Amino acid sequence: MTKNTKEDKRLKDHYSKEKDWLKWGPYLSERQWGTVREDYSANGDAWNYLPHDHARSRTYRWGEDGIAGISDRYCNICFSVALWNGKDPILKERLFGLTGPQGNHGEDVKELYYYLENTPSHSYMKHLYKYPQNEFPYNQLVEENRNRGKHDTEFELLDTGIFDNNEYFDVHTEYAKAEGEDILVKISISNRGPKEAMAVVLPTIWIRNFWSFTGMEEKPIIKKKGSKKAPHVTVDHSYVGKYNLYFDEPSRVLFTENETNEERVFNGTNEHPFKKDLFHDAVIENDFSLAEKNKEGTKCAPMYELNLAPMKLRLLS
Repeated sequence: MTKNTKEDKRLKDHYSKEKDWLKWGPYLSERQWGTVREDYSANGDAWNYLPHDHARSRTYRWGEDGIAGISDRYCNICFSVALWNGKDPILKERLFGLTGPQGNHGEDVKELYYYLENTPSHSYMKHLYKYPQNEFPYNQLVEENRNRGKHDTEFELLDTGIFDNNEYFDVHTEYAKAEGEDILVKISISNRGPKEAMAVVLPTIWIRNFWSFTGMEEKPIIKKKGSKKAPHVTVDHSYVGKYNLYFDEPSRVLFTENETNEERVFNGTNEHPFKKDLFHDAVIENDFSLAEKNKEGTKCAPMYELNLAPMKLRLLS
């Protein structure tokens, strides 16, 4: 690395402990579901104990996951981008993939995403996620790969035809730090298809659940502040500190708790309806009565509903 650059100074400041430039970075997992870290099964079957279908409803203990996400170094406070194209049966909050037994070559993520840039201090980070405009082929990916042997090629997302006619969004997420704990987030969405398409975007901030497992003395909280035209939320976490998240005026601000939906996952009883999968239910069912009821929680997302026209160019002689 070239010496005496701004990045070199950031690293010197960090390792001399003058500033903590590495407190926040791209530490959020791409996939926490199905991992041995979250496996409490009797027979050590991590894949079936916490599958992808449980991930939106079930609290993790040892980490979190999300798309284009960041967190503090211990994954206490997390941020990522959730999406919906108006057709999917699932709110896209995390990457989809095959479990070890499902894939003909073992586990495999079936998405298109790219880490484009990242400085050593994480002062700048850039990520690209390609989100189809038509219904994501979850079942097709599982069935096609299940029917293939280990000597066959894998059936990939591009093989489904979901990106034919360029009917997808490019979702760029950029993070730029003014200081170690002052982070600008820019989310840019481009319609690459031939016609106008709808996208719902939920930049989501949430807190990893310690209180359900470790008897945390003080439960962290995210609270809504500001006005309708200039909203923001505060985050108060005894392990990490206090933060403010400012954002452009959204159509809605949603709150829930990062807690397991016992009724959905285990056929149990919920002590309250504000569970981890509430945003999924609200967006898919177009019912925001619960998600907008509270002004605080441990998971929060401003929601933006966009109708994006394709880009048109013409070169004429």
